[in-house]
Amino acid sequence: MKIQKTNAMRILDSNRLPYEVFSYAHGTEPVAGLAVAKQLQEDPEQVFKTLVTVANTKEYIVFVIPVAYELHLKKCAKAAGVKSVEMIHVKDINKLTGYVRGGCSPIGMKKQFRTFVHESCTRLPAMMFSGGKIGVQIKMQPDDLLKLIHAETADIICDA
Repeated sequence: MKIQKTNAMRILDSNRLPYEVFSYAHGTEPVAGLAVAKQLQEDPEQVFKTLVTVANTKEYIVFVIPVAYELHLKKCAKAAGVKSVEMIHVKDINKLTGYVRGGCSPIGMKKQFRTFVHESCTRLPAMMFSGGKIGVQIKMQPDDLLKLIHAETADIICDA
């Protein structure tokens, strides 16, 4: 089955960055990240989710973390140099990013927000994240992603 190009894929193509696309079975609702990793037979440490927050300064900040973990909001605020951050309301995801819940990619949002990726990505040969719609994942080298979206790395997850 041919996968229709998403905005994220078009951006990768236009920047001539290598990537692979994977699809997984889904209904109309988002699929939990751990279930996606299991379906694709990928290590959950290499499959990342994209989370959008709002800081006390009203700035939107994106965090990309392995699917098995939760954001540590205090660590996120410290990394971003703000007093506090909180998750945005689910209903605001599409309006802010152009993506739907469960299909939010760190590449190709309506606006390029400041982005932080969990530091574990730097030890991986490749990482996976949403390709821009539910059922599609992109796999690529972490360094290429970090450069493309001008992201920083930081310790932003709760300890296991």
